[in-house]
Amino acid sequence: MKIYHNPRCSKSRQTLAILESKTTNFEIINYIKHPLTYKEIELILIKLKISPIELVRKTGKIWKENYKTKNMTDNEIITIMIENPKLIQRPIIVTNEKAIIGRPPENILKLFN
Repeated sequence: MKIYHNPRCSKSRQTLAILESKTTNFEIINYIKHPLTYKEIELILIKLKISPIELVRKTGKIWKENYKTKNMTDNEIITIMIENPKLIQRPIIVTNEKAIIGRPPENILKLFN
């Protein structure tokens, strides 16, 4: 199990606390310091069963100022997330079988049912 975590995000910290209360068998990946690869994002999208645009935080300044009005392909959106990791919804918990976005943090409890 992995948690793609941004320590500056309160929801990410809350989700990490819930995860720590349930298990110690996971890896913490600070995706801001260690940006995801194209393949990693693709795999996350497959496990989440969503399109790239659904993984974007559209309320962020970077998105609003640079991309909101542009018509982009899925590949372009993934590339933008690689270049601007703050645009990725957070946190994301990934298991071998599936992934869940921890918004709200209690979403991750579904992994333990």
